[in-house]
Amino acid sequence: MSSASDLESMFDLAPVSLWLEDYSGLKRLFDQWRAQGVEDLVAHLGAEPGRVQECMSRLQVMRVNQSTLTLFGAATQEELLSRLDSVFRGDMADSVIHEFDLLWRGQLSFDNQTVNYALDGRRLDVHVHVRVLPGHEAAWDRVLVSLHDVTERVQAERQRAESERYARGLFDHSPVSLWVEDFSAVKTLLDDIRARGISDFATFIKVHPEFVTRCMQEIRVIDVNHETLRMFAAADKNTLLRHISRIFRDEMRESFGDQLQDLWNGKTLQQREVLNYSLSGEPVNIHMQFAVLEDHLDTWDLVLVSLVDITARKKAEAYLEYLGKHDVLTQLHNRTFYTEELNRLSRKGPWPVSVLAIDLNGLKNINDEEGHAAGDALLRRVGEVLSKAVDAPSWPARIGGDEFAILLPMTDERGAEAMRERVMSLLDLNNQFYAGQNGHVLSLAIGQATCSAGDQLDLALMRADKAMYEDKARHYDGHGAPGYA
Repeated sequence: MSSASDLESMFDLAPVSLWLEDYSGLKRLFDQWRAQGVEDLVAHLGAEPGRVQECMSRLQVMRVNQSTLTLFGAATQEELLSRLDSVFRGDMADSVIHEFDLLWRGQLSFDNQTVNYALDGRRLDVHVHVRVLPGHEAAWDRVLVSLHDVTERVQAERQRAESERYARGLFDHSPVSLWVEDFSAVKTLLDDIRARGISDFATFIKVHPEFVTRCMQEIRVIDVNHETLRMFAAADKNTLLRHISRIFRDEMRESFGDQLQDLWNGKTLQQREVLNYSLSGEPVNIHMQFAVLEDHLDTWDLVLVSLVDITARKKAEAYLEYLGKHDVLTQLHNRTFYTEELNRLSRKGPWPVSVLAIDLNGLKNINDEEGHAAGDALLRRVGEVLSKAVDAPSWPARIGGDEFAILLPMTDERGAEAMRERVMSLLDLNNQFYAGQNGHVLSLAIGQATCSAGDQLDLALMRADKAMYEDKARHYDGHGAPGYA
């Protein structure tokens, strides 16, 4: 077999698509345009879309091999060449302009990636290598074009890119704050102290609180989503990261110490409630979920943290707790709280404990004659007087309709008397203030008693009640009004 026959066989049997083409017509067209003063081919082609088709028409396919026919689904070369308009179409325009520009600028050998179509309509992503054969550089009359089918690879890359876009969209637009973090340096620190023989980690961080701070500083934030920026009032990611110490501070150090303790014990999936702060300074109650991703358990270099803002829930819980221990009308503690504190003081003190039993004089008559709105106004005024008169650790409470009490831990008889005088002084001021508003005169009956260590607090309460009723009797005797109300 001659060498020419060998070459023909190699061309026909090559496992890649081969095209032998004649670009001499394109060369003559380029020379003509240069003579007309064209310098920028891309701009020239863009100015008149028909010029691209004119360039395409100057290319002549001389021969293709069997792999080409198989790739494009053609039975014969004649069938393929008669339907080239079905092969070279659609979204290959940009790539073919790029190829023409390379030739225009004298590059006679180059690679490119483009799109062709099989005769049955299948899209083919192909890697193209174009080479003007040696000895034909002047005329471009022999050009070898090879096509490698990369459709599967491109589709896989496209699917992967689509999956990444989808995952990125889920991350960016998640309704909860998401943080991707690198804890590998934290793991290194923990491994180091474990290697030094430390076994009681809880005691270690109590003795060395700076270790917790060091670990916090070693966390690297890789990414955050949009909800994170909104939750923490940050204009952008860089602003957030520059001021991260304003977000994780104060109470966060203690909770992070607990988080480290869990990590030390091998707990790489955690959840807890923590307190953070927005960049505007507002506290943000957070339910945090922390997870070292499964494929990164050896390094902790990829951690996902989700934060749910539970501030509204916490405020609601605090308000419900407040309602459970406070009287809504007077804003004082209620009978439930009063009873719980009596039980606690009865068991533990601190002693002595004094109590003031207080009753609002005349409430029944006001309710009967002017309605409960007028009576409620008087009760609110009692709340104003007692809340101003009493400081912690003492506190006042409304324990019945017109009944009030002040519990005074660590207070003897002289302290109780001083509290009584303070209440009466503020009562006078309150009456002076409301006198100008046509308000009723506020009058309180007060009894007091003191209980020392070893005595029964219940008996002191009874003595205080008895003294209060005696004070109430003196009030009505002085005003000539019958009954206690």
